[in-house]
Amino acid sequence: MTIKKLELQLMSRIDQDDLIEVKKIKRYIQLIKLDIACDAAIKKDGATITIENGTQRFIKTHPAMTEKMKINTQLIALEKTFNFTSEGDTPSSTAPTVEGKEEFTDADLVD
Repeated sequence: MTIKKLELQLMSRIDQDDLIEVKKIKRYIQLIKLDIACDAAIKKDGATITIENGTQRFIKTHPAMTEKMKINTQLIALEKTFNFTSEGDTPSSTAPTVEGKEEFTDADLVD
């Protein structure tokens, strides 16, 4: 996935005359870029870092891990506000349902 392709895909699914929707897409792309930067920092430094304070040394979670969680929360919240205009953009459930089924078997359970 390239960021430019993602942006073009999202832009094609909104009313581009709606400046609020355009701004949301721009914000979403910026968050994706920040998430990628966090991934790069984690890949470079590892998931944990060593902190030295005088003679003390301790290991803690890489700060980018916390930032990734915050970014993910923001992305999900922003995704929920997108007002897509193209037909067929509404996700459909492909998972089987158990509605109307009176008895369940072991095969109905998920491991």
